[in-house]
Amino acid sequence: MEIKLYNSLTNKIETFTPIHAGKVSMYVCGPTVYNDVHIGNMRPVVVFDVLRRFFEYIGYQVTYVSNYTDVDDKIIAKALEEKKSEKTITDHYIKTFEKAAKEIHSRLPNITPRVTEYMPQIIHFIDALIKVGAAYEVNGDVYFRVASIPDYGALSNMKLDDLLVGARIEENSAKESPLDFTLWKATDVGVSWDSAWSRGRPGWHTECVVMVNEIFPDKIIDIHGGGFDLKFPHHDNEIAQSEALNHNKLAHYWLHNGFINLNNEKMSKSTGNVISAKDAIAKYGGNAIRLLLLGTHYRAPVNLTDDIITGNLSELTKMESAYCQLAVALQLNGQTIDQGKATAIQPFLSALAEDLNTANALTELFVVIKEANQTLRARPLDIKKAEGLLFTLRDMFSILGLDVHYPLLTEEDKKLYSSYLSAKSEKNFALSDEIRLKLIMRKIL
Repeated sequence: MEIKLYNSLTNKIETFTPIHAGKVSMYVCGPTVYNDVHIGNMRPVVVFDVLRRFFEYIGYQVTYVSNYTDVDDKIIAKALEEKKSEKTITDHYIKTFEKAAKEIHSRLPNITPRVTEYMPQIIHFIDALIKVGAAYEVNGDVYFRVASIPDYGALSNMKLDDLLVGARIEENSAKESPLDFTLWKATDVGVSWDSAWSRGRPGWHTECVVMVNEIFPDKIIDIHGGGFDLKFPHHDNEIAQSEALNHNKLAHYWLHNGFINLNNEKMSKSTGNVISAKDAIAKYGGNAIRLLLLGTHYRAPVNLTDDIITGNLSELTKMESAYCQLAVALQLNGQTIDQGKATAIQPFLSALAEDLNTANALTELFVVIKEANQTLRARPLDIKKAEGLLFTLRDMFSILGLDVHYPLLTEEDKKLYSSYLSAKSEKNFALSDEIRLKLIMRKIL
Protein backbone atom coordinates (compact mmCIF):
# COMPACT_ATOMS: atom_id res chain seq x y z
CA MET A 1 0.00 0.00 0.00
CA GLU A 2 1.33 3.44 -0.93
CA ILE A 3 1.44 5.77 2.04
CA LYS A 4 1.62 9.54 1.69
CA LEU A 5 2.70 11.90 4.44
CA TYR A 6 2.96 15.66 4.68
CA ASN A 7 6.65 16.39 5.22
CA SER A 8 7.13 19.63 7.18
CA LEU A 9 10.68 19.82 5.88
CA THR A 10 9.61 20.11 2.24
CA ASN A 11 6.09 21.46 2.89
CA LYS A 12 4.49 18.93 0.60
CA ILE A 13 2.83 15.53 0.53
CA GLU A 14 5.36 12.81 -0.20
CA THR A 15 5.21 9.07 -0.77
CA PHE A 16 6.65 7.33 2.26
CA THR A 17 9.70 5.19 1.51
CA PRO A 18 11.42 3.75 4.60
CA ILE A 19 15.18 3.59 5.02
CA HIS A 20 14.94 -0.17 5.47
CA ALA A 21 12.25 -2.12 3.62
CA GLY A 22 9.48 -3.30 5.90
CA LYS A 23 10.71 -1.27 8.89
CA VAL A 24 9.83 2.15 10.28
CA SER A 25 11.98 4.17 12.68
CA MET A 26 10.07 6.92 14.48
CA TYR A 27 11.01 9.39 17.21
CA VAL A 28 8.57 11.81 18.86
CA CYS A 29 9.59 14.49 21.34
CA GLY A 30 8.10 13.64 24.72
CA PRO A 31 7.16 15.79 27.73
CA THR A 32 9.34 17.71 30.15
CA VAL A 33 8.22 16.01 33.34
CA TYR A 34 7.83 18.70 35.98
CA ASN A 35 4.05 18.91 36.23
CA ASP A 36 0.83 17.19 35.18
CA VAL A 37 0.54 17.40 31.41
CA HIS A 38 -2.37 19.29 29.88
CA ILE A 39 -4.74 17.83 27.33
CA GLY A 40 -2.78 19.43 24.47
CA ASN A 41 0.16 17.18 25.32
CA MET A 42 -2.06 14.19 24.53
CA ARG A 43 -2.46 15.09 20.88
CA PRO A 44 0.95 13.83 19.69
CA VAL A 45 0.46 10.82 21.98
CA VAL A 46 -2.69 9.87 20.08
CA VAL A 47 -1.56 10.95 16.59
CA PHE A 48 1.66 8.98 16.57
CA ASP A 49 0.10 6.02 18.37
CA VAL A 50 -2.39 5.71 15.51
CA LEU A 51 0.37 6.12 12.92
CA ARG A 52 2.32 3.32 14.60
CA ARG A 53 -0.77 1.07 14.79
CA PHE A 54 -1.51 1.71 11.11
CA PHE A 55 2.03 0.88 10.03
CA GLU A 56 1.99 -2.31 12.07
CA TYR A 57 -1.42 -3.37 10.74
CA ILE A 58 -0.25 -3.21 7.14
CA GLY A 59 2.86 -5.20 7.94
CA TYR A 60 5.66 -2.85 8.99
CA GLN A 61 7.95 -3.48 11.94
CA VAL A 62 7.96 -0.21 13.89
CA THR A 63 10.52 1.06 16.38
CA TYR A 64 8.77 3.93 18.11
CA VAL A 65 10.80 6.04 20.54
CA SER A 66 9.58 8.95 22.65
CA ASN A 67 11.69 10.52 25.37
CA TYR A 68 11.24 12.08 28.78
CA THR A 69 13.13 15.29 29.41
CA ASP A 70 14.04 14.75 33.05
CA VAL A 71 16.61 17.54 33.49
CA ASP A 72 15.44 21.12 33.01
CA ASP A 73 15.28 24.46 34.84
CA LYS A 74 11.56 23.92 35.57
CA ILE A 75 12.25 20.51 37.10
CA ILE A 76 15.02 21.94 39.27
CA ALA A 77 12.78 24.80 40.39
CA LYS A 78 10.03 22.32 41.29
CA ALA A 79 12.48 20.17 43.25
CA LEU A 80 13.76 23.16 45.20
CA GLU A 81 10.23 24.37 45.88
CA GLU A 82 9.08 20.98 47.18
CA LYS A 83 12.42 20.14 48.84
CA LYS A 84 12.67 16.90 46.89
CA SER A 85 15.23 15.42 44.51
CA GLU A 86 14.82 15.99 40.80
CA LYS A 87 14.45 12.24 40.30
CA THR A 88 11.59 12.08 42.77
CA ILE A 89 9.83 14.82 40.83
CA THR A 90 10.43 13.29 37.41
CA ASP A 91 9.57 9.72 38.49
CA HIS A 92 6.22 10.96 39.79
CA TYR A 93 5.27 12.91 36.68
CA ILE A 94 6.44 10.17 34.31
CA LYS A 95 4.00 7.86 36.10
CA THR A 96 1.14 10.36 35.82
CA PHE A 97 1.90 10.93 32.13
CA GLU A 98 1.97 7.20 31.38
CA LYS A 99 -1.28 6.74 33.31
CA ALA A 100 -2.94 9.43 31.17
CA ALA A 101 -1.56 7.88 27.97
CA LYS A 102 -2.97 4.48 28.92
CA GLU A 103 -6.32 5.95 29.96
CA ILE A 104 -6.61 7.57 26.55
CA HIS A 105 -5.89 4.07 25.17
CA SER A 106 -2.46 4.75 23.69
CA ARG A 107 0.24 2.13 23.83
CA LEU A 108 3.54 3.23 25.31
CA PRO A 109 6.40 3.57 22.79
CA ASN A 110 8.85 0.71 22.31
CA ILE A 111 11.56 2.76 23.99
CA THR A 112 11.11 5.69 26.42
CA PRO A 113 14.61 7.04 27.15
CA ARG A 114 15.33 9.60 29.83
CA VAL A 115 17.85 12.34 29.16
CA THR A 116 19.74 11.61 32.38
CA GLU A 117 20.48 8.09 31.10
CA TYR A 118 22.49 9.53 28.20
CA MET A 119 24.70 12.10 29.87
CA PRO A 120 28.10 10.58 28.84
CA GLN A 121 26.88 10.37 25.24
CA ILE A 122 25.60 13.97 25.35
CA ILE A 123 28.94 15.25 26.63
CA HIS A 124 30.79 13.27 23.94
CA PHE A 125 28.45 14.63 21.26
CA ILE A 126 29.02 18.24 22.34
CA ASP A 127 32.76 17.65 22.36
CA ALA A 128 32.53 16.33 18.80
CA LEU A 129 30.65 19.48 17.72
CA ILE A 130 33.43 21.63 19.17
CA LYS A 131 36.07 19.62 17.33
CA VAL A 132 34.40 20.14 13.94
CA GLY A 133 34.03 23.87 14.57
CA ALA A 134 30.24 23.85 15.00
CA ALA A 135 30.39 24.77 18.68
CA TYR A 136 32.55 26.78 21.06
CA GLU A 137 33.11 27.14 24.79
CA VAL A 138 33.00 30.38 26.77
CA ASN A 139 33.52 30.47 30.53
CA GLY A 140 32.26 26.91 30.99
CA ASP A 141 29.22 27.31 28.73
CA VAL A 142 29.11 25.75 25.26
CA TYR A 143 27.17 27.26 22.35
CA PHE A 144 26.29 25.98 18.91
CA ARG A 145 27.64 28.16 16.11
CA VAL A 146 24.50 28.69 14.01
CA ALA A 147 26.49 30.41 11.23
CA SER A 148 28.22 27.07 10.56
CA ILE A 149 24.99 25.75 9.00
CA PRO A 150 24.21 27.52 5.68
CA ASP A 151 20.56 26.45 5.56
CA TYR A 152 19.79 26.90 9.26
CA GLY A 153 16.03 27.29 9.75
CA ALA A 154 15.12 25.08 6.77
CA LEU A 155 12.34 23.29 8.66
CA SER A 156 10.53 26.41 9.85
CA ASN A 157 11.51 28.33 6.72
CA MET A 158 13.36 30.91 8.82
CA LYS A 159 16.18 32.91 7.24
CA LEU A 160 19.33 33.81 9.15
CA ASP A 161 19.21 37.47 8.15
CA ASP A 162 15.58 37.80 9.25
CA LEU A 163 16.32 36.04 12.53
CA LEU A 164 19.25 38.34 13.20
CA VAL A 165 17.11 41.43 12.61
CA GLY A 166 14.56 40.23 15.15
CA ALA A 167 17.03 38.79 17.65
CA ARG A 168 17.18 40.22 21.14
CA ILE A 169 20.67 41.39 22.01
CA GLU A 170 21.63 39.99 25.40
CA GLU A 171 23.63 42.21 27.71
CA ASN A 172 27.11 40.93 28.58
CA SER A 173 26.62 37.91 26.34
CA ALA A 174 29.78 36.10 25.35
CA LYS A 175 28.09 34.46 22.40
CA GLU A 176 29.43 35.11 18.92
CA SER A 177 25.87 35.60 17.66
CA PRO A 178 22.56 36.15 19.44
CA LEU A 179 21.23 33.14 17.47
CA ASP A 180 23.77 30.70 18.91
CA PHE A 181 22.01 28.30 21.27
CA THR A 182 23.20 26.61 24.44
CA LEU A 183 24.58 23.08 24.32
CA TRP A 184 26.02 23.02 27.84
CA LYS A 185 25.25 25.30 30.76
CA ALA A 186 27.65 25.74 33.68
CA THR A 187 25.69 25.78 36.91
CA ASP A 188 25.89 24.99 40.60
CA VAL A 189 22.12 24.92 41.07
CA GLY A 190 20.34 21.58 40.95
CA VAL A 191 21.45 18.33 39.39
CA SER A 192 24.65 18.59 37.34
CA TRP A 193 27.46 16.58 35.77
CA ASP A 194 31.20 16.99 35.30
CA SER A 195 32.52 17.79 31.84
CA ALA A 196 35.74 19.16 30.32
CA TRP A 197 34.17 22.64 30.25
CA SER A 198 32.45 22.87 33.64
CA ARG A 199 30.10 21.14 36.00
CA GLY A 200 26.71 21.70 34.51
CA ARG A 201 23.89 20.26 32.47
CA PRO A 202 22.96 20.07 28.77
CA GLY A 203 20.79 22.39 26.73
CA TRP A 204 17.39 21.08 25.66
CA HIS A 205 18.08 21.00 21.92
CA THR A 206 20.96 18.50 22.10
CA GLU A 207 19.20 15.77 24.03
CA CYS A 208 16.90 14.40 21.33
CA VAL A 209 19.63 14.36 18.66
CA VAL A 210 21.89 12.29 20.90
CA MET A 211 19.17 9.80 21.76
CA VAL A 212 18.28 9.34 18.09
CA ASN A 213 21.97 8.83 17.31
CA GLU A 214 22.41 6.30 20.11
CA ILE A 215 19.21 4.30 19.66
CA PHE A 216 19.14 4.14 15.86
CA PRO A 217 22.41 2.87 14.32
CA ASP A 218 21.89 4.76 11.05
CA LYS A 219 21.94 8.09 12.92
CA ILE A 220 19.00 9.09 10.75
CA ILE A 221 15.39 7.97 11.08
CA ASP A 222 12.34 7.72 8.91
CA ILE A 223 9.98 9.94 10.92
CA HIS A 224 10.51 12.63 13.55
CA GLY A 225 7.36 14.03 15.10
CA GLY A 226 6.01 16.54 17.57
CA GLY A 227 3.74 19.54 17.92
CA PHE A 228 3.85 22.60 15.63
CA ASP A 229 5.38 24.60 18.48
CA LEU A 230 8.54 22.50 18.30
CA LYS A 231 9.40 23.32 14.69
CA PHE A 232 11.37 26.41 15.71
CA PRO A 233 13.68 26.52 17.43
CA HIS A 234 13.79 22.98 18.83
CA HIS A 235 13.56 20.88 15.68
CA ASP A 236 15.55 23.34 13.59
CA ASN A 237 18.28 23.15 16.22
CA GLU A 238 18.18 19.36 16.19
CA ILE A 239 18.63 19.40 12.42
CA ALA A 240 21.51 21.88 12.65
CA GLN A 241 23.46 19.64 15.03
CA SER A 242 22.80 16.55 12.94
CA GLU A 243 23.98 18.38 9.82
CA ALA A 244 27.15 19.48 11.58
CA LEU A 245 28.18 15.99 12.67
CA ASN A 246 26.32 13.49 10.47
CA HIS A 247 25.65 15.60 7.37
CA ASN A 248 21.96 14.73 7.38
CA LYS A 249 18.72 16.32 8.61
CA LEU A 250 18.16 13.66 11.28
CA ALA A 251 14.92 12.40 9.70
CA HIS A 252 13.59 11.91 6.19
CA TYR A 253 10.03 12.92 7.17
CA TRP A 254 9.13 15.56 9.75
CA LEU A 255 5.52 15.43 10.99
CA HIS A 256 3.89 18.08 13.17
CA ASN A 257 0.46 18.02 14.77
CA GLY A 258 -1.74 21.04 15.42
CA PHE A 259 -2.89 22.45 18.75
CA ILE A 260 -5.98 21.95 20.88
CA ASN A 261 -8.19 24.95 21.59
CA LEU A 262 -10.38 25.03 24.69
CA ASN A 263 -13.81 26.61 24.18
CA ASN A 264 -12.65 28.22 20.90
CA GLU A 265 -9.61 29.86 22.51
CA LYS A 266 -5.97 28.85 22.43
CA MET A 267 -4.99 26.96 25.55
CA SER A 268 -2.61 28.98 27.72
CA LYS A 269 -1.38 28.41 31.25
CA SER A 270 -0.79 32.14 31.65
CA THR A 271 -4.49 32.95 31.04
CA GLY A 272 -5.81 29.92 32.88
CA ASN A 273 -7.49 28.57 29.74
CA VAL A 274 -6.14 25.07 30.18
CA ILE A 275 -7.29 21.66 31.38
CA SER A 276 -5.04 18.88 32.55
CA ALA A 277 -5.07 15.56 30.74
CA LYS A 278 -6.10 13.67 33.87
CA ASP A 279 -9.01 16.07 34.54
CA ALA A 280 -10.23 15.93 30.93
CA ILE A 281 -10.08 12.13 30.88
CA ALA A 282 -11.81 11.89 34.27
CA LYS A 283 -14.57 14.24 33.10
CA TYR A 284 -15.20 12.90 29.60
CA GLY A 285 -13.57 9.46 29.40
CA GLY A 286 -10.58 8.29 27.39
CA ASN A 287 -12.62 7.17 24.37
CA ALA A 288 -14.41 10.53 24.07
CA ILE A 289 -11.17 12.52 24.22
CA ARG A 290 -9.51 10.17 21.75
CA LEU A 291 -12.44 10.42 19.34
CA LEU A 292 -12.25 14.21 19.61
CA LEU A 293 -8.61 14.13 18.54
CA LEU A 294 -9.25 11.65 15.74
CA GLY A 295 -12.20 13.59 14.34
CA THR A 296 -9.96 16.35 12.95
CA HIS A 297 -6.96 15.94 10.64
CA TYR A 298 -3.82 15.88 12.77
CA ARG A 299 -2.37 19.04 11.18
CA ALA A 300 -5.50 21.11 11.89
CA PRO A 301 -6.46 22.63 15.26
CA VAL A 302 -8.94 20.75 17.47
CA ASN A 303 -11.57 22.53 19.53
CA LEU A 304 -12.64 21.05 22.86
CA THR A 305 -16.08 22.05 24.14
CA ASP A 306 -18.75 20.28 26.18
CA ASP A 307 -21.09 20.25 23.17
CA ILE A 308 -18.53 18.60 20.91
CA ILE A 309 -17.73 15.99 23.55
CA THR A 310 -21.45 15.28 24.02
CA GLY A 311 -21.69 14.61 20.28
CA ASN A 312 -18.69 12.31 20.48
CA LEU A 313 -20.27 10.33 23.30
CA SER A 314 -23.34 9.83 21.13
CA GLU A 315 -21.16 8.59 18.26
CA LEU A 316 -19.36 6.20 20.58
CA THR A 317 -22.70 4.78 21.71
CA LYS A 318 -23.62 4.07 18.07
CA MET A 319 -20.28 2.36 17.48
CA GLU A 320 -20.51 0.21 20.57
CA SER A 321 -24.16 -0.70 19.94
CA ALA A 322 -23.57 -1.94 16.39
CA TYR A 323 -20.42 -3.81 17.41
CA CYS A 324 -22.09 -5.52 20.38
CA GLN A 325 -25.23 -6.42 18.48
CA LEU A 326 -23.23 -8.04 15.67
CA ALA A 327 -21.32 -10.11 18.21
CA VAL A 328 -24.47 -11.08 20.11
CA ALA A 329 -26.38 -12.02 16.95
CA LEU A 330 -23.55 -14.24 15.74
CA GLN A 331 -23.20 -15.96 19.11
CA LEU A 332 -26.93 -16.57 19.34
CA ASN A 333 -26.64 -18.20 15.93
CA GLY A 334 -24.02 -20.59 17.26
CA GLN A 335 -20.96 -18.85 15.81
CA THR A 336 -17.59 -18.52 17.51
CA ILE A 337 -16.19 -15.01 17.17
CA ASP A 338 -12.72 -15.23 18.62
CA GLN A 339 -10.99 -14.82 15.26
CA GLY A 340 -11.79 -13.86 11.69
CA LYS A 341 -10.86 -11.61 8.80
CA ALA A 342 -11.98 -8.04 8.09
CA THR A 343 -13.77 -7.85 4.75
CA ALA A 344 -14.58 -4.16 4.30
CA ILE A 345 -11.56 -2.32 5.70
CA GLN A 346 -9.77 -1.20 2.53
CA PRO A 347 -11.43 2.25 2.18
CA PHE A 348 -10.60 2.90 5.85
CA LEU A 349 -6.94 1.97 5.31
CA SER A 350 -6.81 4.10 2.16
CA ALA A 351 -7.98 7.12 4.17
CA LEU A 352 -5.21 6.60 6.71
CA ALA A 353 -2.68 6.13 3.90
CA GLU A 354 -3.49 9.67 2.73
CA ASP A 355 -1.49 11.58 5.33
CA LEU A 356 -3.12 9.80 8.27
CA ASN A 357 -6.56 11.26 7.57
CA THR A 358 -8.35 9.94 10.64
CA ALA A 359 -11.39 12.14 9.99
CA ASN A 360 -11.99 10.40 6.66
CA ALA A 361 -11.18 7.05 8.26
CA LEU A 362 -13.95 7.65 10.80
CA THR A 363 -16.33 8.42 7.95
CA GLU A 364 -15.50 5.00 6.49
CA LEU A 365 -16.02 3.43 9.91
CA PHE A 366 -19.54 4.83 10.05
CA VAL A 367 -20.25 3.45 6.59
CA VAL A 368 -19.53 0.03 8.10
CA ILE A 369 -21.66 0.84 11.17
CA LYS A 370 -24.59 1.66 8.87
CA GLU A 371 -24.10 -1.56 6.93
CA ALA A 372 -23.91 -3.50 10.19
CA ASN A 373 -27.25 -2.08 11.36
CA GLN A 374 -28.85 -2.96 8.01
CA THR A 375 -27.47 -6.50 8.22
CA LEU A 376 -28.81 -6.91 11.76
CA ARG A 377 -32.31 -5.93 10.64
CA ALA A 378 -32.39 -8.43 7.76
CA ARG A 379 -33.92 -11.87 8.30
CA PRO A 380 -32.50 -14.41 8.22
CA LEU A 381 -29.15 -13.07 9.43
CA ASP A 382 -26.44 -13.26 6.77
CA ILE A 383 -23.84 -15.01 8.94
CA LYS A 384 -20.90 -14.57 6.59
CA LYS A 385 -21.57 -10.89 6.04
CA ALA A 386 -22.10 -10.24 9.75
CA GLU A 387 -18.81 -11.93 10.59
CA GLY A 388 -16.91 -9.87 8.05
CA LEU A 389 -18.41 -6.64 9.41
CA LEU A 390 -17.68 -7.61 13.02
CA PHE A 391 -14.01 -8.28 12.28
CA THR A 392 -13.79 -5.16 10.15
CA LEU A 393 -15.01 -3.05 13.08
CA ARG A 394 -12.66 -4.91 15.43
CA ASP A 395 -9.66 -3.99 13.29
CA MET A 396 -10.83 -0.40 12.78
CA PHE A 397 -11.22 0.15 16.52
CA SER A 398 -7.83 -1.43 17.15
CA ILE A 399 -6.02 0.79 14.64
CA LEU A 400 -7.71 3.94 15.96
CA GLY A 401 -7.09 2.85 19.55
CA LEU A 402 -10.75 3.09 20.52
CA ASP A 403 -11.48 0.82 23.47
CA VAL A 404 -14.74 -0.83 22.38
CA HIS A 405 -15.70 -4.34 23.48
CA TYR A 406 -18.51 -6.83 22.87
CA PRO A 407 -19.91 -9.34 25.38
CA LEU A 408 -19.02 -13.01 25.27
CA LEU A 409 -22.27 -14.86 25.98
CA THR A 410 -22.51 -17.53 28.61
CA GLU A 411 -25.10 -20.30 28.52
CA GLU A 412 -26.98 -18.33 31.17
CA ASP A 413 -26.98 -15.26 28.88
CA LYS A 414 -28.38 -17.31 26.00
CA LYS A 415 -31.13 -18.76 28.21
CA LEU A 416 -31.98 -15.28 29.47
CA TYR A 417 -32.25 -14.01 25.89
CA SER A 418 -34.47 -16.97 24.97
CA SER A 419 -36.70 -16.16 27.97
CA TYR A 420 -36.91 -12.57 26.77
CA LEU A 421 -38.10 -13.66 23.32
CA SER A 422 -40.64 -16.04 24.87
CA ALA A 423 -42.01 -13.34 27.17
CA LYS A 424 -42.34 -10.96 24.19
CA SER A 425 -44.14 -13.55 22.05
CA GLU A 426 -46.49 -14.33 24.93
CA LYS A 427 -47.09 -10.58 25.37
CA ASN A 428 -45.92 -10.78 28.97
CA PHE A 429 -44.64 -7.24 28.81
CA ALA A 430 -43.85 -6.87 32.51
CA LEU A 431 -41.58 -9.91 32.42
CA SER A 432 -40.05 -8.98 29.05
CA ASP A 433 -39.26 -5.47 30.32
CA GLU A 434 -37.66 -6.92 33.45
CA ILE A 435 -35.49 -9.30 31.42
CA ARG A 436 -34.74 -6.57 28.88
CA LEU A 437 -33.14 -4.39 31.58
CA LYS A 438 -30.90 -7.29 32.58
CA LEU A 439 -29.88 -7.83 28.96
CA ILE A 440 -29.11 -4.14 28.51
CA MET A 441 -26.93 -4.19 31.62
CA ARG A 442 -24.97 -7.07 30.07
CA LYS A 443 -24.78 -5.24 26.71
CA ILE A 444 -26.72 -8.03 25.03
CA LEU A 445 -29.43 -5.58 23.92
